[in-house]
Amino acid sequence: MTISRRLFSGLALAALVATAAPVMAQEGKPHLILTLEDGTVDIELLPELAPKHVERVIELTKEGAYDGVVFHRVIDGFMAQTGDVQYGKTGAPGFNLSQAGMGGSDKPDVEAEFNSESFQRGVVGAARSQDPNSFNSQFFITYADASFLDGQYTVFGKVVSGMEAVDALEKGPQEANGAVANPDKIEKAVIEYK
Repeated sequence: MTISRRLFSGLALAALVATAAPVMAQEGKPHLILTLEDGTVDIELLPELAPKHVERVIELTKEGAYDGVVFHRVIDGFMAQTGDVQYGKTGAPGFNLSQAGMGGSDKPDVEAEFNSESFQRGVVGAARSQDPNSFNSQFFITYADASFLDGQYTVFGKVVSGMEAVDALEKGPQEANGAVANPDKIEKAVIEYK
């Protein structure tokens, strides 16, 4: 009787592993796919560096929170900032371009997950206020070496394709700290596993 129970348990475990393996293989690494006016941007998310930040971005993306959100602050040669799902979402009741960049989501802030990844071209970082533990929904994509941000802002992703669409975003004037009067937006954001 003991032998047959062991055999049954072994077969049951083997069947479980066999059915789980294809699902695990499909998962892969999470990618944030942004559809912009000038193309698609593929951002590889880095949960091994910033698991809580990645979890929040995935959660908001799956809720459709980033769809229609503008790039409210774009500084040529530095970075493009977006992700204000409270004030920066076109067509939403709370949309207010003059306040875009001052809001977040209705979720609690995320604590900083500083890491050793350097801010170079195409790196995605968590936007925050003066409080290092205030990331909520906003993020930025760097245009060039911005290593002076290293250790002060959390890196949680990197652009693996489509940086030309980020380059094409409407820029804001220097005297307005990059605030964009006629901003481009994220038409659609989805999560894919690769």
